[in-house]
Amino acid sequence: MTAGPPLRLELLTRAGCHLCTAALETVTRIAAEAGVASREVDVDTDPELRAEYGDRVPVVLLDGREHSYFTVDVPRLRRDLGIT
Repeated sequence: MTAGPPLRLELLTRAGCHLCTAALETVTRIAAEAGVASREVDVDTDPELRAEYGDRVPVVLLDGREHSYFTVDVPRLRRDLGIT
């Protein structure tokens, strides 16, 4: 079996968002456990992101697809990243 490309894990946030701070800690920890890279993106730096996701931050994107928002769905994220 050939491994696919590495999973991309992104967290869409904005400054001053307390939910975003908590989600960043969770996503960073889970990404480290799974051995995947993650990055934080401020929706206010991109008009398209702000229009699409600005009223729902934090938003977790996995491989470019919306995975969860407002809170990190930890069990589902762990499962989708292949960790138990």
